[in-house]
Amino acid sequence: MRVLGACVLVMESLTLGFAILLAIKDGLTVATIYGSIISLLLFLCAGLLKRPSGFYVGSLLQFFMIAFSFFVPSFFFMGLGFAGLWVAAIVIGRKGEATRAQLMAQAKAKDD
Repeated sequence: MRVLGACVLVMESLTLGFAILLAIKDGLTVATIYGSIISLLLFLCAGLLKRPSGFYVGSLLQFFMIAFSFFVPSFFFMGLGFAGLWVAAIVIGRKGEATRAQLMAQAKAKDD
């Protein structure tokens, strides 16, 4: 779950970096600052996923990512897409961890 979540957050950060270039082209200084801060926070949050609070922070950042569409309207669908990937990373990651724990328990039972 942690690896999938980190991948989504880093890709969001990089994509937001390209969206910042669009905001710079339009001359939006506030959007440039806002986007830079959110991009940095997304990148740093990927390292916070070692703790459960990292997933809460990552979920909160998804809303700020979608809010960037007020500055760059075409980014709304990108934000929704990444929010969907974030939810999928959490759901699939939990299933994967449960399967891994089950397999490790079976391997341990065979050894005993």
